[in-house]
Amino acid sequence: MVLAAQKNPTFKKILNSTQLSVADGIGILWASYFLSLKKRNLATLVSSLAAIIFSPKKIRSVIPERVTGSDLFPKLMKLAANHKKKVFLLGAAPGIAAKVKAKFEKKFENLEIVGASFQNSHENEEVAIRSKIDASGAEMLFVAFSFPQQELWISRNLPKLKTVKFAAGIGGSFDFYAGVIARAPRIFRSLGLEWLWRLIRQPTRFGRIWNATYRFIRLVWIDT
Repeated sequence: MVLAAQKNPTFKKILNSTQLSVADGIGILWASYFLSLKKRNLATLVSSLAAIIFSPKKIRSVIPERVTGSDLFPKLMKLAANHKKKVFLLGAAPGIAAKVKAKFEKKFENLEIVGASFQNSHENEEVAIRSKIDASGAEMLFVAFSFPQQELWISRNLPKLKTVKFAAGIGGSFDFYAGVIARAPRIFRSLGLEWLWRLIRQPTRFGRIWNATYRFIRLVWIDT
């Protein structure tokens, strides 16, 4: 996402103006630590990267933890249930949002999911989608498009929605909770190697993983 923002000023502006931004990837924690060092050279670059695995507390000295969309999503759903907020699920492949709806309504007795819709992010469909969301009376909206489409969609449409007070882009979280894609084992997540697990399971993600590792590290290094 950081790399995409370098080439997309609109996306960059959205990321910098959101009410809440969380560090989803271990790369953000690493970059925040590396850029905080007084001495930034090849030796500290290598040692800081090694610290991801061998000294994880050091990497978390600036930003204390990762907060992934997949971990945040169920906590927000629990809040919605506790405070009786109506929820709308938007995006992912056909049938996925409906599976997520069924799973969480079973998990949280008081949760009211008033819509679970497969839609794409095309601008010519936005009026119809907004009408559906408005009619549902939803107060919380979760959007599962790929980036930057979900952030651009929220930026364009949230101000026009009548009842929604909170909206979040959560990427592939619907797929995890619908059981379509398995999350990495906890040991991979704790070591910051979730990207490696995803690459093993989905080799087609090589280009995205390359961006999130080599190209991102190179960008941070050049920025020094």
